[in-house]
Amino acid sequence: MGSSGGSSSGGNTRSEMRYAPYIEEKHSAFLESIASNRIATVDDSPFADYVDIEVDDAFFGAGYLISSFPSLYDMYGKFMAGLDIEALWSQIFEDTVNSSVVTNLVSAESALMDDDIETTAIPRLQIGMRDMNAVLGSTFIIGKAVIEDARVKALAKFSAGLKYSLIPIAANRWSTHLEWNKAVIGVYSEILKFYFSAKTDIDEVNYSMAAKNTLWPFTVLDFERAALGALQGAINSKTDVAGASTTAKVISGALSGGAMGVMIGSSWNTAATETAKASMSGSTYGGIAGAGLGIAAALTY
Repeated sequence: MGSSGGSSSGGNTRSEMRYAPYIEEKHSAFLESIASNRIATVDDSPFADYVDIEVDDAFFGAGYLISSFPSLYDMYGKFMAGLDIEALWSQIFEDTVNSSVVTNLVSAESALMDDDIETTAIPRLQIGMRDMNAVLGSTFIIGKAVIEDARVKALAKFSAGLKYSLIPIAANRWSTHLEWNKAVIGVYSEILKFYFSAKTDIDEVNYSMAAKNTLWPFTVLDFERAALGALQGAINSKTDVAGASTTAKVISGALSGGAMGVMIGSSWNTAATETAKASMSGSTYGGIAGAGLGIAAALTY
């Protein structure tokens, strides 16, 4: 492919490797093209105009930080630790059983009873007393008292029945309120976890872009270095300037996939027959398969 020659003088040895002239000519032209492109692009980073993503603005709005809102422990103290379930029950029971709606229903029923007494019961009593010439006697007064007593009892029965039917509703409201307080803490915790997860990912992107912008001249020069050593079969070992290494991604993918596979395999393991489980459990099969999928996904991305 090439020839080498050497000469010595004063004990110093000098050697060089040469290639076919047409190869050297092409390589020389290639290096000139690389040099011109390096001059044109070394100061023109494509990452210079990148604007950092502000995750806090997306979550909380401009000017707010996560510290501007209650901590998770503070939320737990407000909704769970300082909760008096007996006081909560008394409050919900009072709001349900003795609410303005119940009062209005009882008042409406009382008005209907009064109307029925005035238009039906009292006229009938008066007609009966008149036929007996007892309108001015004590019997008529006693008759009106009996009617009024019946009205009071009927109204009390209606009110008691209505309020008694609302007790299960009050209990359901109380239970729902407790579950709601518990759910608030869970959702608040998930929001915090989602925020920190998103912030970690976005910060990694921002730092990666900043690193790529700073190292852009070295990236360009690295390609020129590879071009200079092209005839010697140099291997370009340049990696990305930021982000997790392939090994880290593979390990992470294997662990995540393996954990998911064990979870799925455990469900299979419960329903599997003793024969199928004789050699290896379902969770072990699932772990191996999940780890394989995790490694494949890491290598892909």
